[in-house]
Amino acid sequence: MTRSDWQHPIGDELYERAKRVIPGGIYGHQSPVYLVDGAFPRFLCEAEGCRVRDADGHEYVDFLCSYGPMVLGYRDAVVEAAAERQRRLCDSGNLPAPNMVELAEKLVSITAGADWAMFAKNGSDVCTWALAVARRATRRDLVAMVEGTYHGVHGWCNPARRGFPDGERSGIVTFPWNDAGALEELFRKYDGRIAGVIATPFRHEARHDSVMPGEGFLQAIRELSTRHSAVMISDDVRAGFRLSLAGSMHHFGVTPDMTVYSKAIANGYPLSVMLGSDALRKAAEDVFVTGTFFTQAVPIAAAIATIGEIEKRSAIEHMDRVGRRLCGGLTARARAAGLAVTISGPPSIPFLSFVADEGRLERSRTFAAVAASHGAFFHPAHNWFVSAAHQDADIDFALDAAEAAMAAVAREHGKDAR
Repeated sequence: MTRSDWQHPIGDELYERAKRVIPGGIYGHQSPVYLVDGAFPRFLCEAEGCRVRDADGHEYVDFLCSYGPMVLGYRDAVVEAAAERQRRLCDSGNLPAPNMVELAEKLVSITAGADWAMFAKNGSDVCTWALAVARRATRRDLVAMVEGTYHGVHGWCNPARRGFPDGERSGIVTFPWNDAGALEELFRKYDGRIAGVIATPFRHEARHDSVMPGEGFLQAIRELSTRHSAVMISDDVRAGFRLSLAGSMHHFGVTPDMTVYSKAIANGYPLSVMLGSDALRKAAEDVFVTGTFFTQAVPIAAAIATIGEIEKRSAIEHMDRVGRRLCGGLTARARAAGLAVTISGPPSIPFLSFVADEGRLERSRTFAAVAASHGAFFHPAHNWFVSAAHQDADIDFALDAAEAAMAAVAREHGKDAR
């Protein structure tokens, strides 16, 4: 099927209706402006395994996995059965269900450095909560973060800033990724004022190649935090459960004081968690936080099943293997088309960019649009994800779509000089 054949009249009409009653029609990271408007569907109606179907009936092998949550695949039978069993008992209640204790015990048993767990709904919740706990524990006001890192939509880290007063960032100081010296300088400059350091296990900002931690960088954050009695916080919202069940920082040989998860923890059910060490237990008790749906029992049941299936299926090893197959195939097809590409990030959380784009995303948009018209859903600006549901045949199908997309990039933008 060619790009011109792949139309979305039903989705387009839905989008027009949406714009009349919803600001922007579709907002946030799911807005069409972040994909290739007109080339991608705007609404998805069905999903199973690693495949999704849009409102017009087109099917795609999906490499976004709902922006990360679908670690086992859509509508995983084991997870859905566990969720349905709990749904028949209770979901939202006056008090938590017993499975909250079961999940907390499980997470504490597998997560490096964790002695307790508390639950919420999304990554923004727990990142902000972690900062409050660090401040309460240390009685300090500042938190250091890597400049430009996405930690959520709350005022202290909202990437757009519009609608948030500058004062909401007054407690944040920043340093560049992979620059431990700059962090050390912050500790000197703000002696005795930095409560904690929050960082992701690797750099994965949208519109940029992913950047792995340089040798000793995460270890330096750990050492500096310990030396200055600050709290090291791992924002594992995006990478969690794809690199190590003990936490992605553990994958890199570091144990943080706090780890926050969301996305993949419950295979698509809304849940996030903050885990911390015993030294922070009293502070976590002191910081008042609550939410009507934070202890919702169905997502917790889904999380217990998800973690069990990740272990049972050796899902992390599988995702690494199929991710390597995908990355190797993309590299080969780009080379055959005469294009220079960069593939960055771990194999289970990869991202492809075109060297000649120099950050403009022109070739990336052409690539993603044509791949979509051949049934492979790659995002042009956001890192991708593979899941335990992706099999070799799915990867090979997507590579065929990528081959057509690479050829289109070469035709429309020219080959790269060798």
